[in-house]
Amino acid sequence: MKQDDKGFLTLKDEEFPDAVKRHLPKVEKLYYEGNVNLLTRRTVGVVGSRNCTQYGKTVAKAIGRKAGQLGVVLISGLAKGVDAAAHRGVLEADGDTIAVLGGGTDYFYPRENRQLQQRIGNKGLLLSLHEPSYQPRPYDFPLRNGLISALSESVAVVEAGRESGALITAECAAEQGKPVYAVPGNITSHYSFGANQLIREGALPLIVIDDLFTDMGITGEETGQFHMMTAELGADEKRVFQIISERGEITVDEIHHKTNMKLSEINGIITILEIKGVIFSSLGKIHVAKF
Repeated sequence: MKQDDKGFLTLKDEEFPDAVKRHLPKVEKLYYEGNVNLLTRRTVGVVGSRNCTQYGKTVAKAIGRKAGQLGVVLISGLAKGVDAAAHRGVLEADGDTIAVLGGGTDYFYPRENRQLQQRIGNKGLLLSLHEPSYQPRPYDFPLRNGLISALSESVAVVEAGRESGALITAECAAEQGKPVYAVPGNITSHYSFGANQLIREGALPLIVIDDLFTDMGITGEETGQFHMMTAELGADEKRVFQIISERGEITVDEIHHKTNMKLSEINGIITILEIKGVIFSSLGKIHVAKF
């Protein structure tokens, strides 16, 4: 097995993925930085739009956390938006992730993800079809998307607009015979048009995040992390969280009527609970993040 944390793989190397040989026969070299042994693990791909809603980021991060808890390697493209949220979710759960880049491993794109890219290079794996200093061109990203799907056992599209590159990844996955999932979204939002269209065309609707992994034959007992997080809440945070839990979904106004707390105070608590990952907001309602 390779010990170097940076270099390239060729068809002669045992670490060169069989899935790439099978689905992308023209690819003969992969540049990497990080732990190439992750290529031998169970994987799931998560992709979505660069411009996405907070709902999309929350769901992507939740999928990442679940992958980390179950020991599944999450693969995405390190783009801003959904991709970055998914990578961050798995890292927060101390899990493993592979970022497939449009450019080289030494080229930071987008710039805002520089620290995230460096962290993945140290903790996970960066992969590219190009030399380390290569600056990506628009036509490089469809090739990158095909590599994401080739390396993934199944692919989940979280949010995707009408022209999103995530749809290319989904198309590649379908052509490669991989299960394709799509997270249902607001039918009035252009951010969800592509994902909803995928469902109409036969993609599996991802209603419960666990289904993505149980369909792969991967199950795990609850880690207790969610319950530990709720146990560490402050008194007012626990009070608001309890009301949300009892209702399943609720508006800020409804919380106000039940607690007589100031709206500004409730909004502050909601923000803290979202940061702690125990709730999320969507379409004006608050939900418990029991993923």
